[in-house]
Amino acid sequence: MSIIYLDNAATTRPDPRVVDAMVAVLRDAWGNPSSPHRIGIEADRRLKEARRRVAAALGPEVDPAEVVFTSGGTEADAMALRGAAALARARGWPPGETGIVVTAIEHPAVLETARALGAEGFRVTVVPVGPTGVVTPEAVAAACDARTAAVAVMHVNNELGAVAPVAAIAAAVRARAPRALVHVDAVQSFGWLDCAPARLGADTIAVSAHKIHGPKGAGALWVRKGLQLPALVTGGDQEGGRRGGTQNMAGAVALGAAAELAAAARAGAGAARLGALRDRLVERVLGGVRRARLTGPTAPAERAPHIASFRIDGPPSEPLLHALEGRGVYASSGAACHAGSGSPSHVLTAIGEDAARRDRAYLRLSLSRDTTEAEVDGAAAALAAAVAELA
Repeated sequence: MSIIYLDNAATTRPDPRVVDAMVAVLRDAWGNPSSPHRIGIEADRRLKEARRRVAAALGPEVDPAEVVFTSGGTEADAMALRGAAALARARGWPPGETGIVVTAIEHPAVLETARALGAEGFRVTVVPVGPTGVVTPEAVAAACDARTAAVAVMHVNNELGAVAPVAAIAAAVRARAPRALVHVDAVQSFGWLDCAPARLGADTIAVSAHKIHGPKGAGALWVRKGLQLPALVTGGDQEGGRRGGTQNMAGAVALGAAAELAAAARAGAGAARLGALRDRLVERVLGGVRRARLTGPTAPAERAPHIASFRIDGPPSEPLLHALEGRGVYASSGAACHAGSGSPSHVLTAIGEDAARRDRAYLRLSLSRDTTEAEVDGAAAALAAAVAELA
C-alpha cells in the first residue's frame, strides 16, 4: 500500500540533501568550532556558513550574527520570553507590575513558558481570538501597558493554519508598550511565508528545522541587533555568549541547508503551488465528505498554504484517524504535542469548538513541497470512504 503522508505540520520527511549535509559534518567536520586548530577552524567555517544560510532565508537584511542556534523552536520561544522577563527585572520592574502578553492559540512552548513566568509573579494576559483563530491588533494592544515586557504572537497557527496580522500587531503594541519585546513564533511559517524581521516588526523570531525537511532537535532564534538577551542556557561563551554549550554542528548545518532549500522553493513559486494544492484538497473534502466543514479562516489569504483543518460531524477523531491509516493516509487531529494527552485542544476550545465531544472528528491535513495532486485526491477519496464506513 502506498503511503500518503499529510501530517507535515507535525514534522516533515528530511530532504536527502539535508541528510547528506548532516552526514558530511559528522564524517568530515567533527571538530569543536571553538578550537583554535585547523580541525576546529574548519568546523567553525561550516557553522558560520550555516548561520549565513539561515539569515539569508529570513531576509536579505538579516545579519548572520543575529542568528542564535538552539535545540528547536521550543527552546527559541523560551529564550525569547524568559530573556524579556530578565531584561524587565534588570530595569527594576517588579514581576507583579510586569506584563507578559500571549494569544490563546499559541504553541505550548509559549503558553507553558508564560504560565511558568506567571508562577514567578509576572502578570500574564491571554488574549482571546475570534472564531476563525485570527487575533486582532486591537485586542493585543488593549492587553498591553507601559510595563509590558513581552508580547508573543504565532505567525501561523499549527492546528488551524490561521495567519496572524503580525506586522499590524507589532505596530499596535509599540504604540502602547514601547519597551515590550515582540516575539514571533514562525515555526510554521518559515519557508512558506515572508518572515523578514523588518516586515514582521519583530524583535525575536523562532524557527525550527524539522518543519522544513530538516532534522528534529535543531532550531534558531533571530535576535534583533542591539537587543542583549540574557542567556537561557549558561556554561560557555558559544553563540556570542547567548547560549552556552558546544554547538550541535550537524543540526546547525542541516538547518542551514533546509532553510536555503525552503527559501529557493518559495522563491520558485513553491508556496503558490502548495496553496493551490491546499485549495484542491479543501474543495474535494467539502464536496465529497458528508458533514465536513473548515475550521479556522475560510479566506485562502488568511490561511497558510500548507494546512487545512476540518470538523466532521459523526465519527470521533481517533477511529477516523485509524480508518485513514488503514487506507494509507497519515494525518492528525491537531498538534502532535497534544497527542495522547487526553485533553481537548486549547486551540479548538479558543475558537469555540467543543473538541471533547465524541460525535465529531477534527482533522488536520498538512502538506509539504513533496505532496502531489494524486496524493491530495487520494486522501480526499480515502477520507470520504472512511467517514462513510464509520457512519
